[in-house]
Amino acid sequence: MLAAAAVATALGGFVAPAYAQRDPAYAAARAAGQVGEKMDGYLGVVGSETPELKRIVNDINIKRRAVYSERAQANNATLEEYALTAGCQAILATKPGEKYQAPDGSWQTRGAGAPMRDPRCP
Repeated sequence: MLAAAAVATALGGFVAPAYAQRDPAYAAARAAGQVGEKMDGYLGVVGSETPELKRIVNDINIKRRAVYSERAQANNATLEEYALTAGCQAILATKPGEKYQAPDGSWQTRGAGAPMRDPRCP
């Protein structure tokens, strides 16, 4: 867990990567609840997957993995540790109405309160 704490410190105020915010198709899918933040630090398709949703999610996840890999190495953490911590932060940063994955693997809609998070979250 020391590595997770170091990664959490390194993440600081993690927010979904800026490049994802610039994609109007991603923003629309997120607002419509078609995509959501997963516990493993990656984006997931909620419900039926279309070729367009798959493209959006794959593109963002490839970029996230590259960033996670670089930052994990810089923080002496594994890719999985860094991605989990990033997922914890991304879920925490969701806004009411957005989808996220709960610890039991189900998709939830963020309400006004705090989201359910993995007990391993720092």
